[in-house]
Amino acid sequence: MVVTAPPSADIKRYKITSPWLTPDTKLGEAPFWDSASNALRFVDIVRQYVYEVDLSKGPDSVRKLQMPASVSTTANIASSSKKDDDEFVFGGKGGVGVMRRGTGEWRYLVKYWGNRQGELEKKFRANDGAVDKRGRYFVSTMCDPLEGEIEREGTLFRLDPDLTLHTIKKNVSIPNGISWSLDDKFVYITESTDNAITKYPYNLDTGAIDWDAGKIFFQCPYEGGAPDGHARDAEGCFWICCFGTGKVVRVNEAGKIIAEVEVPTRCVTCPGICGEDLYITSAEEEEPDKHPQSVKLQGGVFKVHIGVKGAPLNEFVLDKAVR
Repeated sequence: MVVTAPPSADIKRYKITSPWLTPDTKLGEAPFWDSASNALRFVDIVRQYVYEVDLSKGPDSVRKLQMPASVSTTANIASSSKKDDDEFVFGGKGGVGVMRRGTGEWRYLVKYWGNRQGELEKKFRANDGAVDKRGRYFVSTMCDPLEGEIEREGTLFRLDPDLTLHTIKKNVSIPNGISWSLDDKFVYITESTDNAITKYPYNLDTGAIDWDAGKIFFQCPYEGGAPDGHARDAEGCFWICCFGTGKVVRVNEAGKIIAEVEVPTRCVTCPGICGEDLYITSAEEEEPDKHPQSVKLQGGVFKVHIGVKGAPLNEFVLDKAVR
């Protein structure tokens, strides 16, 4: 088993002292850059909001849309018209859906549980997701902490452009960040409970993952921490939130930490790259009595200039026949 070494003294270091935006999210997640409109989109899973900020106007332009159930991950849809540009796809509590930016109108495209939807929709929720280069949307689910204990009963799904939903992996606990190597030959999947990001061979033509050939790529080296969401940059490096530590690390393709961002609240959840800036969402402090300083800035969105662009974000391809 690979155990990631602590960062060396000579790595690049960034320090953030205050939030860029204070939406007071209970569980902020999924920062996503819509480059066409230069907007940052993110969510509050627990309070059931989708936020959008016009980055050309800054934090004061933030708007939020209330959802009737939690949303955990979003992506753009490959579009062929201006009308289509107004929609994005999301992984929600009960299934994968689409939402209109302007009005907040939404609908499910497909639900996760089939004949057991009513029974299981209450127990589970989505947690993270990403789109591969062929436009398939991978969305993970986990036991909803608001409904009971987190057990190893979550599922990783893959939604194809024809809206066929595939069960890719069962018996996961807290599935988190998903990304692909720049050549699309490998997929990296986080299991936070196991403190591991694992690298698997990936077949881009079929969307299949070789689970038997997985190798641990990264483990959080900070005491009490675990990898949460991550983003990829144009150089192939990872920016990984280490939940419970107030650290975001840049990791090269060899698994070595080459930069560290210090954030003034512990429960950092997910990074997203917009232009050459890194935006970081956070959650409510889990141990407020033990870490009162972290409570002051909990739930904020943080920003730091990193001087490198993000890897291209893939778009979900929705077949015209099912639009």
